[in-house]
Amino acid sequence: MALPSTSSSLSRRTLLRALGGGAALGGLAGCGVRPAYVSAGDRAATDVSATDKRLTWANWPLYIDTDDEDETRRPSLEAFEKRTGISVEYVEEINDNDEFFGKVSPALMNHQGTGRDLIVVSDWMCARFVRLGWVQEMDRARQPNVTEYLDPLLRSPAFDPGRKYTVPWQSGITGIAYNRRRSGREIRSVSELWASDLKGRVTLLSGLDEAFALLMQGNGVDITRWTADDFHTVCDQVEEQVRKGQIRRFTGNDYIKDLSSGDVLACQAYSGDVIQLQADDPDIRFVVPDEGAELWSESLMIPALARHKTNAERLVDHHYDPEVAAELAAWVNYVCPVPAARDVLAAAQDEETAALAEDPLIFPDTAMRERLAIARDITSEERVGFAKRWNAIAGL
Repeated sequence: MALPSTSSSLSRRTLLRALGGGAALGGLAGCGVRPAYVSAGDRAATDVSATDKRLTWANWPLYIDTDDEDETRRPSLEAFEKRTGISVEYVEEINDNDEFFGKVSPALMNHQGTGRDLIVVSDWMCARFVRLGWVQEMDRARQPNVTEYLDPLLRSPAFDPGRKYTVPWQSGITGIAYNRRRSGREIRSVSELWASDLKGRVTLLSGLDEAFALLMQGNGVDITRWTADDFHTVCDQVEEQVRKGQIRRFTGNDYIKDLSSGDVLACQAYSGDVIQLQADDPDIRFVVPDEGAELWSESLMIPALARHKTNAERLVDHHYDPEVAAELAAWVNYVCPVPAARDVLAAAQDEETAALAEDPLIFPDTAMRERLAIARDITSEERVGFAKRWNAIAGL
């Protein structure tokens, strides 16, 4: 499969609001309102995949490979359609996790189909869907590539042990981005965000689910098993830094603008964004702090009562073929969940494409992997209280 010579994507990971959009409904349902829960025996519809060769896939904008000359064409999807005869309706309708939750939750909580056979949301939102029984277990017998090639780091998150219901689409790292030239020094630790020479020129992510884990890691916390005390310790620390004027503001993806302009010297950031920024400004660096950083994913799920389950499972597995995963990684520049794709990229004739195989923000090296961890998700019982406190600090 031909690989593109360069990536033309823009970052698409947008502001995720802990209590925005449909979160009120999400919090209510997540807290155990029984009519919202779908029992295991009621999640499957009649699968018409054998006779109806199509499926509908909802994803985020700018989150799949496109043809360099015709952005309406998606080579990896076209290859799947050609190989299988299955037609894919690809809908870029997900702009915010909570907003999308609010869109589909009325149908799911009332035991109705959503009209979608495959969706992609962030893992913390996947956890909510899994708890509510709103997704179907995937048949790994139809997914040999997933079984063989899924990154071991991503195989068993706390919310979905063994990845029965979810498969990572792309992953990323929440770490620290900074401008090496303007700051005049290296930054290696979360605690350095509070240094006096950065006063008023630091930003943190505004979303609760995006911000808390890295800050806990700065305190030496194992984020796979963090506690309420760990959370409130972080909140106390951030409140103090707000009072001191250390933090310029809390942001969504607009930290990119602040970092590029020099208004901000250091910030919480996503690895995929920084790869894009470095193309224009090599002085911008991304660091996995010495204490560690959060590895996250946005994952594929098959909603309850989806009618083309087998077709969806085959599409998921198609993108876990290392050749296809390499093509996708070269375009989106996030952490590839298929480590075997690295060898495919390394063999590319185009030097710029081949260089991506050596980028640790796409294929983390051994030393970096040892410092990455997947945070346990915020439970439904914790969410309302935690979000209330965090949002008051972040001004949401």
